Amino acid sequence: MVGKFVEFYGDGLDSLPLADRATIANMSPEYGATCGFFPIDAVTLDYMRLSGRSEDQVELVEKYAKAQGMWRNPGDEPIFTSTLELDMNDVEASLAGPKRPQDRVALPDVPKAFAASNELEVNATHKNRQPVDYVMNGHQYQLPDGAVVIAAITSCTNTSNPSVLMAAGLLAKKAVTLGLKRQPWVKASLAPGSKVVSDYLAKAKLTPYLDELGFNLVGYGCTTCIGNSGPLPILSKRQSKKAI
Repeated sequence: MVGKFVEFYGDGLDSLPLADRATIANMSPEYGATCGFFPIDAVTLDYMRLSGRSEDQVELVEKYAKAQGMWRNPGDEPIFTSTLELDMNDVEASLAGPKRPQDRVALPDVPKAFAASNELEVNATHKNRQPVDYVMNGHQYQLPDGAVVIAAITSCTNTSNPSVLMAAGLLAKKAVTLGLKRQPWVKASLAPGSKVVSDYLAKAKLTPYLDELGFNLVGYGCTTCIGNSGPLPILSKRQSKKAI
């Protein structure tokens, strides 16, 4: 994929809403391409209407795309330098990591993959997995190797995708309702891709639940995902290194 311009095409596009298309296109750094894009079609125009564009502007975009040969007609198959086919029935829930965003791990394999990664990080002299003693606000805790110390909902790739952000808000609501709390050593934050996200979370009355769990709004744009998390609530570099 390196150095490639990737266009997504095929019948599968008919079932992809624009928010999901934008998420996939925005992941081009993760799959190594120069860019990834979807052709303009009726789904694009519907999104323009949804986001408040006038019918005159929508009509202009449609006419321009068709005049330039950029309009997608179902069944059309452009001529490409090379093609790669993916059966969308084979797509499965996955997580990225635990260290690099391009390392895709199938959801059932996450515990095994994390344990294997953690094994590589631990020095041979620490194989006994002794926890780290950690004091915060007068209370003592013990953090095991691989303890989670950052939980961030940030603007990387998909935090303007309504389905994902609403799911995060609903999950926060459920967690608060069940009495769940964030561990005190975990630094949490919310940095959406745009102010629109804050608006619809507020209108859905989900913001208070995110705030209750510590996912307070810290800004818009890249934060934790590029290392801009700020200091962790860990008292020393030694403890921080072992906890991470």
